[in-house]
Amino acid sequence: MNLPPELTSLAELALDLRWTWSHAGDWLWGSIDAESWDATRNPWFVLQNASRERLDQLARDAKFKSAVARLDEERREHLAGDSWCSRCVPAFDSLVAYFSMEFGLGETVPLYAGGLGILAGDFLKSASDLGLPVVGIGLLFQEGYFRQSVERDGQQHERYPYNDPATLPIQPVSSRDGKWLRVALDVDGRKIHVKAWVARVGRVNLYLLDTNDPLNGAADRGITAKLYGGGSETRFLQELVLGVAGFRLLDSLGLRVSVVHMNEGHAAFAVIERAWSFMQREGVSFREALWATRAGNVFTTHTPVAAGFDRFEPELVERILIAPSGCFPDLGIGTTDFIALGQASEASEPFNMAYLALRGSGFVNGVSRLHGEVSRRIFAPLFRGWPEREIPIDHVTNGVHVPSWDSAEADRLWTAACGKERWRGSVDEHEPLISALSDESLWSMRSEQRSRLVAYARRRLETQLVRRGELGAPAVARRALDPGALTLGFARRFAEYKRPTLLLRDPERFCRLLGDASRPVQIVVAGKAHPADEEGKRMVAEWIRFAGLPEVRPRVVFLEDYDIALAEELTQGVDVWINTPRRPWEACGTSGMKVLVNGGLNLSERDGWWDEAASAEVGWSLADGSDELAAEHLYALLEREIVPEFYERDDRGLPRRWLARIRASMSRLAPQFSANRMLAEYLEQIYSPAADAHARRTDDKARHARKLAQWQEDIIRAWSEVRFGELETEVAGDKLSVRATVELGQLGGEEVQVELYADPSGDSPALRVPMRRCAESLASGPAVFGCTVRTSRPASAFTPRARPFHPDARLPLELPLVTWQR
Repeated sequence: MNLPPELTSLAELALDLRWTWSHAGDWLWGSIDAESWDATRNPWFVLQNASRERLDQLARDAKFKSAVARLDEERREHLAGDSWCSRCVPAFDSLVAYFSMEFGLGETVPLYAGGLGILAGDFLKSASDLGLPVVGIGLLFQEGYFRQSVERDGQQHERYPYNDPATLPIQPVSSRDGKWLRVALDVDGRKIHVKAWVARVGRVNLYLLDTNDPLNGAADRGITAKLYGGGSETRFLQELVLGVAGFRLLDSLGLRVSVVHMNEGHAAFAVIERAWSFMQREGVSFREALWATRAGNVFTTHTPVAAGFDRFEPELVERILIAPSGCFPDLGIGTTDFIALGQASEASEPFNMAYLALRGSGFVNGVSRLHGEVSRRIFAPLFRGWPEREIPIDHVTNGVHVPSWDSAEADRLWTAACGKERWRGSVDEHEPLISALSDESLWSMRSEQRSRLVAYARRRLETQLVRRGELGAPAVARRALDPGALTLGFARRFAEYKRPTLLLRDPERFCRLLGDASRPVQIVVAGKAHPADEEGKRMVAEWIRFAGLPEVRPRVVFLEDYDIALAEELTQGVDVWINTPRRPWEACGTSGMKVLVNGGLNLSERDGWWDEAASAEVGWSLADGSDELAAEHLYALLEREIVPEFYERDDRGLPRRWLARIRASMSRLAPQFSANRMLAEYLEQIYSPAADAHARRTDDKARHARKLAQWQEDIIRAWSEVRFGELETEVAGDKLSVRATVELGQLGGEEVQVELYADPSGDSPALRVPMRRCAESLASGPAVFGCTVRTSRPASAFTPRARPFHPDARLPLELPLVTWQR
């Protein structure tokens, strides 16, 4: 880009995606080319579209040059300065590679379909703010996810505009010799060439992989054409590019990562590539390499139902990965054993990417407390014989990058209360500061935000009505919504389990609620249905038809093409955010978190994150049950609690009870469900121990990993010989003494942990008491293990069990064997 010498720093500013959440330079881009800026909100496109004459003119403008210099200096100081991570956790100097099929950084980089991608984008932004050493790995889709248009009859159309890399704020990645950096995959006897782009997200680099390369054949150029597009083999190749080419790219860049974080199972092939590269480098076997590397792998599952996991036919996996002409022809592991990494038990079952991710990781987590429970149930087939509560899947509840979602009004309020650095470190001190905000300041903020949403919705509504050819579109749009009315928001993917038409179950009742002249209620709705989801499309049409009814038309607006830009406006402006999924089908859900900083309140099913957040002081919860019961409760809450409380005003016109609820929600929940808290938990609970474990296992030519691989082989070979014999129990008051005879076969007592186990009962938790080998136990005969426990439970509630033991193994995650006394 040929910029005047005085303005060369504009390129760096335009290529740093901090402008997606730091808006100090918005006026600057608008002053260069207002039309381009208003249409795209893409500084890189603005620079490309600006004429040389305009740029030369600005280069002579002292005020403009001074503003550019200030922005550039602030950016450089931010990048070079210390951070929360360098100040508070200086010992953590490991690099985390974050793999995700989607990244939602902003509407100008449309590489996302929904919540998974928005979460990934927020993750990278927060990592930049906190100074966490992270690198992102994703795919550059030429078409990305679809754009939605809806006709007046409710029919949804999908459009796939081309993502021209030249207009995106990304740059090619060059190799040391100045060429475009490429990595190659061997597939079916041919090479797939994968080139790389980089997007700068503050301190974090996001590398995007692209197969649209003239060196590839037509079919392979289309691998990264469309997000989640194509058939099974295309999807398989997309995941191969993400996991395998992604890890090879890191190696080509000289980036030595300690932690590989897989955001869903799409990236599970990184497990194989990481082990294979270690195997080649250190001269160890595949199993030894897997033991060495998986300690540093993290798998986050977002799926609340087993049917949501990607599965592929074993023949496809064999042909593309481990056949002589495949990607890994020299793993040194049999086909059956390799395929089994992605299967629960049956050799004929499909290869499950989530199973591979779990088996290849040292840490596994769901994305909310409830989702952790659901995930333990989903993955139970991999832990046969283990109680569900002991399946080694924890949770880290998602959070949102708050600066990306707060309004200008909320930003001013939070800055005055908590300072400019409030989202660049710990959030522990925010609650008392926000609790001290006055009712007047809160109500002023909410009124301004609601008015701005109404103005935005009217503009967007007019545009879509004009496109549909509706007569009098400007007048219709001007009459839509009321800046002073209670404003509800509902926006998400239209899928049956999310129950997006629950509010329409009794349309006459809903019409009465909306049509109350003394206490007006209005709603803004948005959402896309998957192109193949006919039921979701029907639900979109149902809302369109309802919004077109004359009696509710000014109070109901459906805004098409739900994206990040629209989500920002909605979450900043609505008074109440409605969420109606069937419990427990929403793993976490983060849309409701985004209203917190802006003083919006939640009315939600107690699913995902809201199951942790809900209380009577901060919002409202739907009754769990049938659709009929949920709809009745939804109407009742609106009619009897929410609407009356919003319109209950004192002599100064302030809704004091409503404002008390806003204050409680903002102060307690906004910090708790921020990505600051989320990343701090990942760092403390997962990344630090994963990096340490990876360092131990890979040290000294993987000496510890080789011992663990041999230990596993010995255990598996001999485990069938482990069985229980006689059991003796003795009860004396509240003391229960148990002695169990155990045949250990070829195994020594130090390789087996014998325990006395009891399920939870009433208020009593599960019990797991180690049993020690008795002194009289003979080395050559059956071993005798015993223990004494104080309990009020009967002896019949307890059962001895034996499981493998090794102090350096994560069990049962890395070896889920267990034998129970029968």
